[in-house]
Amino acid sequence: MKRNGLGVAALLVVTIAWGASFVVMKPAMEKIPIFDFLAIRFTIAALLMIAFKPSVLKAFKGPTLIYGVVLGAILGFSYVTQTIGLVLSTAAITSFVTGLYVILTPILVWVIFKKKPRGIVAIGAILATVGLGFITIKDASFDFGQIWTILCALGFAAHIVGLGKWSPGKDVYALTVIQLATVAVICWIGAAPDGIQAPLDGEVWFAIIFTAVFATALAFFIQTWAQSIMDASRVAIILTMEVVFAALTSVAVGQEVLSLQVILGGLLMLAAMLLIEWPRKDSTPEEVIYEPMAH
Repeated sequence: MKRNGLGVAALLVVTIAWGASFVVMKPAMEKIPIFDFLAIRFTIAALLMIAFKPSVLKAFKGPTLIYGVVLGAILGFSYVTQTIGLVLSTAAITSFVTGLYVILTPILVWVIFKKKPRGIVAIGAILATVGLGFITIKDASFDFGQIWTILCALGFAAHIVGLGKWSPGKDVYALTVIQLATVAVICWIGAAPDGIQAPLDGEVWFAIIFTAVFATALAFFIQTWAQSIMDASRVAIILTMEVVFAALTSVAVGQEVLSLQVILGGLLMLAAMLLIEWPRKDSTPEEVIYEPMAH
């Protein structure tokens, strides 16, 4: 239980870093193409982790290498489809649809591993999704661009499920580095057709360094470790706090006004997390989340 509590706290730190990264990236993304930004960001993150622990290269073998590449490819797919969705649709709708991974994660666990989520997870997922909607939706419409973002949400859900399945018992540090390196390669391929563009000024470099260190290297290492001790559905709901911290950071720097809609959304997401995480004397964490699915 103590390890699970530490995992929750660590994941909340991740959501703070991810939430803040949106605010840091916003002005920078007007000066550099998205693929170039992501390619440099993930490359720096991977190189930093290798420089910190060069011996990690020795662990690039066997199941760790295979699972790391697969998870990295899923993560890269998620970022690419999200980018296409942002181009073809609005940012508000894209953010909400991406957040559907909260619902898709327990569904994937159910479909793939035949572990039916209990009602408490379903309620928590619905609350978190409604909360995401309050925070991100400013207008309601549908266009084909959202199909790409739905694929993105599916990708993030698959990544969470994959981490939950493959990270236990693996070299967490090596698994993280392999994932980041794989995403970097995918993004360099995406950036290549129109030529690689280097960052133009200090603002862009600050955004790259901040996201590479805190929102990528540190964040994905923590997520990979946390999912070696926690189940996927619980992690997915905790990670929705990213949107809350993004909203709070935007308000703090003057990019957004804190409306009643945003406050209600944040409260719903907090309620979802507390509903899932509140200790129960009569059940283990695993018993609370899942019950065997009848065949």
